[in-house]
Amino acid sequence: MSNNVIKGLGYAHMAIAAKDFDKSLAFYKALGLTVYTQWGTGDTRIALLDMGDGSLVELFAKPDLNTDKVAGLEDGNPFLHFAFSAQNVDEAYRIALEAGATSVKPPYEVPLDSHPLRLTLRVAFVKGPSGEELEFFKTVVKTI
Repeated sequence: MSNNVIKGLGYAHMAIAAKDFDKSLAFYKALGLTVYTQWGTGDTRIALLDMGDGSLVELFAKPDLNTDKVAGLEDGNPFLHFAFSAQNVDEAYRIALEAGATSVKPPYEVPLDSHPLRLTLRVAFVKGPSGEELEFFKTVVKTI
């Protein structure tokens, strides 16, 4: 069944904070995920991992993450945001605001110095009614 309000809305990725990026990357690789592309260095490393069916997990280096705090609190929650793929990020953002979301970051393009795939993304961020962060996401350019 398709979404008739935001065309092409679907799952893009779940973002996870990693206190020990290399350990987390090795863990997800051991589960069979493969590196789709990655960028950044040291404490700014980010990797998009393919679960095998095109679904993605986005792993962020967050060495200061305090996982001893109760899940759901800002500093202790390893889940950073839920991303929806969308045919039109700007329209999805507008619809979310009209539905009561609050703006975190309006639509913008992100050219990534990523490898092996070089990507340019169109993204926007909002907060839902419980404070959950949502991203609308579309790859606009993909080159090798």
